[in-house]
Parts: sequence; C-alpha cells; structure tokens
Amino acid sequence: MFSRILVANRGEIALRIIRACKDLGIESVAVFSEADRDAHYLKQADYRVCIGAAASSDSYLNIKRIIAAAEITDVQAIHPGCGFLAENAHFAEVCESSNIRFIGPPPAVINLCGNKSDAVRVAKQCKIPTVPGSEKVLETPEEAIDCAKKIGYPVIIKAAAGGGGRGMRVVHNDISLRNAFFTAQREAEAAFKDKSVYLEKYVEGARHIEVQILCDGESYLHLGMRDCSCQRRHQKLIEESPPPGVPSRVAEAICKAAIKYAESIKYVNAGTVEFLLDRRGRFYFMEINARLQVEHPVTELVTGIDLVHQQIRIASGEKMRMKQGHIRQEGSAIECRINAEDPDAGFKPSPGLIKTYIIPGGPGVRLDSHAYAGYKVSPHYDPMIGKLVVYGKKRSEAIAATRRALAEFHIEGIKTTIPLYRRIFNDAAFVQGGIDTSYLDSFLVGSSNAG
Repeated sequence: MFSRILVANRGEIALRIIRACKDLGIESVAVFSEADRDAHYLKQADYRVCIGAAASSDSYLNIKRIIAAAEITDVQAIHPGCGFLAENAHFAEVCESSNIRFIGPPPAVINLCGNKSDAVRVAKQCKIPTVPGSEKVLETPEEAIDCAKKIGYPVIIKAAAGGGGRGMRVVHNDISLRNAFFTAQREAEAAFKDKSVYLEKYVEGARHIEVQILCDGESYLHLGMRDCSCQRRHQKLIEESPPPGVPSRVAEAICKAAIKYAESIKYVNAGTVEFLLDRRGRFYFMEINARLQVEHPVTELVTGIDLVHQQIRIASGEKMRMKQGHIRQEGSAIECRINAEDPDAGFKPSPGLIKTYIIPGGPGVRLDSHAYAGYKVSPHYDPMIGKLVVYGKKRSEAIAATRRALAEFHIEGIKTTIPLYRRIFNDAAFVQGGIDTSYLDSFLVGSSNAG
C-alpha cells in the first residue's frame, strides 16, 4: 500500500480523495492554485503545494508543475480525480516515467478510451450494439452530410476526444449540419486541443444508462447501473442508481456487454461504460470513461463499496477479494449536482461569495462539498460546488428524502441549481421514473410557460 499520495485536482473531489487516504492511513498531498489558496479543504491534507496561478493551464493542467510537486513531496502515487488530467494519457505516461504510480488505467487504455471513434470500433469488434454512424473521423462537412444521408436524420456530431457535452450538436438537416460541423470543431479544439469530430444517428427518446466497472487485470466486475438521463446539453445534473423501470433481462445484458468490453481492452482500475437505451429496450454502446465519475457516490450507497478505496488498492497492486456474486445493489440512491449557475438565466455561471450556507442532514443524506459560508466560488473552474446524494430503501423513499434535503439546503450570495431541483422532484414525470434525455429541455420549457 502507498504511504503518500498526491491529489491532482481541486474542490469536492480533492476532499473526497483526501478523506479516502485518511481512511486507509495514507498521507495526502494537496496541490492548489493561487485562486484556491484559502480553501478550507486544503487543511485536511498532510501537505500542501501551490502549483501556479488561477488559470487551469498554469496550475491543474500543468503537468510539469504537478510532477515537480510530487517529486518534492516524495509521493508514490498520484490520483487525478475527475476532470483536468484524469483522462490524459500523456500525464499517465509522465507519471510512469517518473516512477510514480498513476491511479487509473494504463496510458494505452486511456488513449483508446479517449478517442470515441476508436472506442466504438472496439465495441463493434466485440459485437456489442452500436449506434449507426461514421466509421472514422470526418474531415469536411461534405463527408458529414454524405454520412447523414446514409443513416438518416436526426444525427449528432461529436468531438472524438470529447466529453461533458462539449463539441456535440444534434441536427436535423444538411444546412444545420454544415454549420454545426464547424462549431463542433471549434469547441473540440478549444476544449481538448483536438478538433476531430465524428457522426452518429441520434436516438430520440433514449435514456442514458451507464455501468460502473472495477477491474484489477484479472477480475472484471460491474457494480450495477446508473441512470443519467436528466441532463442539459449532454451535461448531467441528476443521476440515480439503479435506473427505474429497466427490465432485469435488459439490465443483465447491458452489464454483460460492459464487462465484455472491459475484458477486450484489458481495462484496469475504475471506469464507466456508457450506453443509450431506447424505448423498445434496445441498447447501444456510446463510450467508456477511463476515470472516476462525478456520480460515483450513488453506486457507493447502493453497493456499500468505496470506489476510491478500491482505486487506490488496485493501483497499489492488490487484487480484489470480492467476486461478482458478492456484489448486491440494495435500495435507491439519487445525486443532485449543486452548481453555481442560474437555471432561470440559461444556466449562466454565478461565481461570487457564498454568504449563507446551511446544509441538509438527517437519515440517508450525504453531501460531498468543499463549500462553506464565506467561500468564494471562482470563475476560473467548473461551477459544481457540491453533490447532494440521498439514499432510501425504495426509490419513493429516496425521492421523499431528497425533497426534504433540498428544502433544508440554503445557499445565499450566488445562484444555484437547488431551486430547479425542488421543482423537478415535484414533477410527476420525474417521480414516475424512466425519463429520457429530452426530459429536462421539455421541463424547462413547460416550467417557463407556467411561470
């Protein structure tokens, strides 16, 4: 087991990993930018190192400075958290060449997973259903239009190196596709330094289902499914486990496909295989995320398995003791991402000083957050300031507890997504379960008209 780990991230996920290190008796090193210098969570780490200015390129994305901090503090491993360098194969390679263990998959696996078109190719080789689309990266809008005519509109154009909704556009005709092609390329270049895009048939009325996998190189396990269909512009807002209303035979087939994929690429550590599930119960491989997901707590609550503990143990060379038959999903868990955004103003970012911060509590409530009264939300980073995660023995109990927690949660000084969630958890369609990825857009339009 490692004696000291550097956490190459910030905010709530950095605090989450620091806590896991404490649980395992491991010292932690927190790196921070000048913008985060006064953050309270840094005090929980055993060591703290400033790695640069507020801009991510000068700090959390600066590989040389992170490696220098790791060498100065004599760590054995680096945990990349979620975002920033978590899926950067070059960073993983630099860690290896510096004799520092990267807590995640090997660089070659990260490379494969990071290129969406390559990942789809592997799925096809494994005979896992995939959405019809281009067989390769598209160079021109004319190529995209030719492909769209073959598979039929609507289609979705995606950044090959992308994620988080960036570089993605749904289009319904040639003119829109031509415009969206260049827009997607620009977004992909700005976000990922790679303008490559590809095309897929857009599956209307689909649910976004993902499978949590955990692999040590010999054992390949799944920890059940999550439903991430409540999203805006392909960015998730509410997640839950297990997905409501999915027949057991379909769930078993999806999880089996996820394990087949993981075995085919010799995946190691925690990861997530993502699928679309249509109205007829047919599922399609979308992508594989080679990192810890933001929504991992819902899986932890229904399985009782600490995913960060498992990540660290696997990276240290330990083999998993549990078998697939030992893993049980019990109850229901729901996560709401608490973002510093104003849903009534097109989700405009709302950085600034948090004046009031009254958190919820009670049975079944977990809050992963680094925020507090007096904390200043920086405009330089992702607007998520926490994750409200609630557990119940049944989904109806989890929903009731979430309503209670949201009613107790008060943040003043900035706008947040909390008021939006209060409305959603009283919406009949959401409460019934089985919403698709178009739900939130429809809800927002209906809510606006009602107002």
